[in-house]
Amino acid sequence: MSQLAFFVNSDACSGCKTCQVACKDRNNLAAGLHWRRVYEVTAGAWQKKGDAWTNTVAAYNLSVACHHCLDPVCGKQCSVEAIWKRPDGIVLIDQTRCIKCNKCRADCPYEAIRYDAATNTVSKCDFCLDAIEAGLPPACVAACPNRALDFGNLEDLRRRFGSADRVFPLEDPAVSRPALVIKPHRHAAVVQGHEPEVANWEEL
Repeated sequence: MSQLAFFVNSDACSGCKTCQVACKDRNNLAAGLHWRRVYEVTAGAWQKKGDAWTNTVAAYNLSVACHHCLDPVCGKQCSVEAIWKRPDGIVLIDQTRCIKCNKCRADCPYEAIRYDAATNTVSKCDFCLDAIEAGLPPACVAACPNRALDFGNLEDLRRRFGSADRVFPLEDPAVSRPALVIKPHRHAAVVQGHEPEVANWEEL
């Protein structure tokens, strides 16, 4: 079975959030509703050594959305089968079947499923399905000025960019096997060695 996936080059991401804005614009999302989010990850501190100060400060940005997982726990837990996976790997939500139990939101390890006040149900990234079917890229990929986002067949992306699918703050990929390939930022190892935190939780 084919599996569409996102590629995220964290090393090229400036944190401009153009991808987030493009997603909101294309999908007419209300204020406060984000299908794609950009984490600002920071770590480190200043340390005094004699008369001088040194630091271990480092940071990176990570753009995330629904990862259209190979084993989507959101769908497995849905009692009314409102979440399903297409043959091309895209995971979709049928809002007309949703009973508003919010179990999918609680079970998604990536917090990709969001409450949608406009419909009083849940919603999430649909991979810009209409664009994909027209042979076009998702809005987030097309909009990124640094070309930090791409998409394609999961195995092709892994051959081109490696198989990394986890950096802080993402959860253990074994839970749902995300269709995601990441090029970690060059500071990722430094950040993760110095008590990293997400600096923009209020936006997310």
